[in-house]
Order: sequence, then C-alpha cells, then structure tokens
Amino acid sequence: MAASPRTLITVAPTGAELDKARVPQLPTTLEELVETARSCEEAGAAVVHLHIRDAQHRPTLDGGRLKAAVDAVREQTSLVVQLSTGGSVHDPLEQRLTVLDAEPDSCSLTCGTVNFGDDVFLNPWGFMSELYVQAQDREVVPEFEVFDLGQLASLARLLDAHGLPFGGKVHVDFVTGVPGGMPGTTAALVAGLAALPPEVTSWSATGIGRSHLPVLAAALSAGGHVRVGMEDNLVYARGRQVQHNRELVERAAELATLVQRPPMSTDEARELLGVRDRR
Repeated sequence: MAASPRTLITVAPTGAELDKARVPQLPTTLEELVETARSCEEAGAAVVHLHIRDAQHRPTLDGGRLKAAVDAVREQTSLVVQLSTGGSVHDPLEQRLTVLDAEPDSCSLTCGTVNFGDDVFLNPWGFMSELYVQAQDREVVPEFEVFDLGQLASLARLLDAHGLPFGGKVHVDFVTGVPGGMPGTTAALVAGLAALPPEVTSWSATGIGRSHLPVLAAALSAGGHVRVGMEDNLVYARGRQVQHNRELVERAAELATLVQRPPMSTDEARELLGVRDRR
C-alpha cells in the first residue's frame, strides 16, 4: 500500500461522552455542527464524523435529528458526511443499525467489543456482520474502526464473509489511547500496520487525549491519514483548552503540509474512500 501524496483529515467534533455543561464550546446543536463543519472544511478537513445530541444536549440516535444533520451539512459543505454507528456505549444494538436510514456517505463500523473506561463498547460479530451487509446494500462506505489489534482479525473475517464494501475500498481508522484499548504510541500503531489485512487500501489514526499529538505525528510519518477533533481531545497545549475544532484541523493541516503531504480535497477524499457522491 503506497503512501498517498496528500493527507485525508477527518474531524470528529462532538462525540457522545462529553457534557455540554462542562464543555460549553462543544458543538451540539444543529447550527453549531453546521458552523463547525463549514469552518473545518475551510481549514483542511475533508470528512466530518458526526454524533448527534438532542435538545438537552444528550447523545441521541433519533432518526429525524440524524437526517436533519446529514442534510444540513451536505447542503452547506462538500464534506464527506460520516455518521457514527457507535452512538453512546449505552445505545442498544438494534437502534444503532437504524443510523443508515439517514443516508450518510459513510459510517463507522467498529470491529469488535472493547472495554471503554468503566463501560463496555459492545460490537458482537452478528451486529458487525448485519451492519456491514446493510451498508453494502445501501451504498454507504464503512470506516472500519479498530480499538485493539485483535479487531483486525474480525475485519479480515468480515471481508472474507461478505466481500469488499461498496466502492471497493477498505479504510481503517486506528482509535488509540482509549482506556481498555490499544495504547496511543508509535509502537502500537506500527504493530497495527503490520497486521492490516491485504485488502486495506488506506488507513488513518486517532489519538485520544494525551496521545493526540504523538499519534498524529506517527501517522503522518508513516504515510497514513489522521482524525482530530474535540470528540477525541480537548487540550490544545498545556494549560490551554481547545475552543473550536478548527484549531485542531488547522494544526493537523499545518503538520501535514510541513511533511510534504498537504490536506486532500473533498473530491480526492471521495476517490480515496470510494464514496458515492450524494451531493
């Protein structure tokens, strides 16, 4: 797998874990999400990974809110719109399958169950398999999220059982630094790269919390792509909290440009990922 001459930057602006009351700058309303998406696209992001909140800023998988967010971001940006099928760790599996009804360009597909701090992020084989087949049928491109190295075996099993995703590309995102998953270190990322199934055509990496910058640098140096955003990290530097997702995208774009792999456009991202253009 040859390194891309340009870097795919994904922004994950909100997540399901953070409390709006404690982090008021977290974009949770539809208006805030759209503003964030537009600003991050200007800064160099090509994919937005969305979690949705309700009127009380609580995580929700409400179909109407999901569809409204997809439509609004698609109307006002050219970003690849990716919905989380993980939701909150407390969401039931059957409700997580309904995310595809909102017709995103892409969806996350986590390749196994993992301890998630004090909770368990449940992704049994039957759920993974059903989500994958539904994504194929609906022409939605999955991003395979890997929280631990053993999950790469589950990815290989999915591909063996059901073939390639819609579009024919296989993109993996290593989510590192979650308490209970693989550590956010260069060594762990390199071990993951060595275990990638041969069908994988591109990969990115995410560092949670303190591992944010080390993993960002490791991914760029290894020829991969990156995910940044307030879902994963709230601290820009010692004593300075992130005030807007754009700050993290701008820094990633600057680093990517410094290593001679500047951010790719949204059209280039669609080609890389095999995404159907629904604009």
